[in-house]
This record gives sequence, C-alpha cells and structure tokens, in this order.
Amino acid sequence: MNPQAPERPTHRVHGNGGGFAQRILAIAAKELRHLRRDRLTGGLIAGIPLIMTLLFGYAIDQDIRHLSGAVVDLAGNQSSRALVQAIEATQVVDIVASEPSVEQLQQRLIRGELSLGIVIAADIERRLRHGDQPLAQLMVDGSDPLVLSSARALMNMPRAAFASPIVSAQTSFEPPFALRAWFNPERRSAVFIVPALTAVILTLTMVLFTSIAIVRERERGNLELLINTPVRTLELMLGKILPYIAIGYLQITLILLLGTTLFHVTIVGSLWDFYLAAGVFVLAVLTLGLVISTLASSQFQAFQMTFMTFLPQLLLSGYMFPFEGMPKPAQWLAEIFPMTHFLRVVRGIILRGADLADMLPQMWPLLAFFVIGISIATLRFRKRLD
Repeated sequence: MNPQAPERPTHRVHGNGGGFAQRILAIAAKELRHLRRDRLTGGLIAGIPLIMTLLFGYAIDQDIRHLSGAVVDLAGNQSSRALVQAIEATQVVDIVASEPSVEQLQQRLIRGELSLGIVIAADIERRLRHGDQPLAQLMVDGSDPLVLSSARALMNMPRAAFASPIVSAQTSFEPPFALRAWFNPERRSAVFIVPALTAVILTLTMVLFTSIAIVRERERGNLELLINTPVRTLELMLGKILPYIAIGYLQITLILLLGTTLFHVTIVGSLWDFYLAAGVFVLAVLTLGLVISTLASSQFQAFQMTFMTFLPQLLLSGYMFPFEGMPKPAQWLAEIFPMTHFLRVVRGIILRGADLADMLPQMWPLLAFFVIGISIATLRFRKRLD
C-alpha cells in the first residue's frame, strides 16, 4: 500500500434520514414564506370558502317565492278581487301590475319584465258556482323550469281560499287555474340551458384570455419593445381586445349551431339583434379581463382572479338558480355583473322573440361596464417595466 496515496472519503450512512427531513422542512418553510408574501393567494385561501359558503347558504334558494306577476281582470268583481288576494297570500306571486288587455300582458312577458301572468275569466262567478271550468289562466315564462315548477303550486290552491262558504261547499275536481307554459311548451331543459351557455362560456374564456394578456407581455419582456414606440395606453388596451372579439363571435356561432342542430333549440327572435347585443357583452367582459391583468403580477394570479370573478357571476346571474329566488342584497350584487344582463338578453331574444329595443334596459349596463372597465384598465396600466 502506497503511504503517499490519499485516503478516499467515506460516505456516512447514518444520519441520512435526518438530512432528508431537514430538506423537506426547509422547502416547506420556503413555500410558506412565499405564500405569506403572495397576498392574493393568501386571500384566496380564506376567500374562496367564505364566498362559496355565503353564496350557497344565503343567496341560493330553490324554494322560489315572490315571482313578479301581473293580472288581467276581465270580471272586475268581488270574486276576482278575492282570487287575486288569495294568490298573493300564497307568497308565490307578487302582483306588481294590472294590465288592461291580454296583449299588453304578453308583451311584458316577452320583455322579461314578468315571470307570470294571470288572466281572470269574465264569468268567474258562474264558474265558481258550477266548478266545471278553470277560473283563470296562468301564463308562465316556461323558459325557466324552476319558475314553472313554482307556479304549479298555485294549481293546488283550494277554492275555499277565495270563494264564499256557500260556493266553496260545492264539490269540484276542476283545478282553479289552467296553466300555459310560454316560450317552452315542451318544457325541455335544453331550451333553458343551451342558449344561456353563450353567456357562461364567453364570460370564462374572454376574461381568461385577456387577464393574462398584459401579464404575459411583462413576463416575456415584450414591454421593453413598447417603451420606445408611440403606442398610447388606450390604443394598447383596445388592440389587445380586438382579436378576442372575433374569437367571441366564433364561439357564439359554434354554440348556436350546436344548440339548433343537436338540441333543437329554436331561435325565435332576430339573429342580427342577438349578435349586436353579444358584441356589447363581449366588450364588457374583455375589459374585465384587462382590469385583472393590470392587478395580477403573474399569469397564475391572473388565472386565480379570473375564477374569483367567474364563480359569483355563475351562481348569482340566474343561470343555475332563479334570480327571483335570491334575497334582495344578492340581487343588488348580481346587477353589477355583465352575465346577469346578458342572460336576460339571450333568453329574451332567442327564446321569447324580443327585439333589441325591448332589451335596452339590459344593454346600457353592459355599455356602462365597458366604459368603466376600459377607463380603469387604462389608468392602472403604465407602459414601463417596473
């Protein structure tokens, strides 16, 4: 053995388990420090459970009451007034108006101002005495199956609730109302769900695409190229959303094509009116994505914030749960969301045959949202690296 040869280092076998655990704990500590610095992710840890629990526990109620309704009283006597009072006493319907004709009642249903219309027969007293015919017709907006299901509760209302003791003693098996489901006579769920998917899909995809637009430019270093160009902030914002408008129309066309061919959804209103209204909605949700992109510091944060804004819209807009079944504070919050207004436009034009003029009360909030959103995004964006 050569005494000058260096000795080879020997590896320690013992103690590897301790080093393994220490390395894991070090990585975990580093991740905790990162989460503590990342305020957005830290907020989502508590924010998502709080929001979802409050929305499902407080705002979502499938036991729908206080549907907006109007009445056409063709009798105008004590019996018809007693019938209206008995209907309101059930709390299923709130009579918000009295219309002079059936035609005007139909127009309010088409515009989406009412969920239910009641037409009281002119010979209601004779029908009460004989009990062989319905006393009134319920004209229900059948485009929402849950609303239709709630309106059916009136079919079981006893005549004794509004008739005199002598009349109510008469035996009758005829229901007090004849129910007619408007806009969805076959009562198919696809008619209600598929057209509304245009609002849901566009909200998710358009916001997601644009929310990572500015962030991606910053991460890739492309903002360096914009520093020495004459491009203004507003021009940059509009240029970012312009390609996605065409993508939005492509998605709308695809959804409508599948809806009409596979699910046999009939487009009752004008397709041009719908496309024009959809363009305003696309602009509104694209600006929401731009605002998110100016708030997020990474694409992952932009993705998180997109879903944070998407979930409340999905739950409160009226897509999954009837709007009128929510408490008033939840309804006030839902009026801020673009999806809420566009869902009314979709069902108004496609299912009820309304025109764009009928939907103007839903169009101006979308325009206002676009103006406010593009203004906030422009003011927050700074064409610089820091």
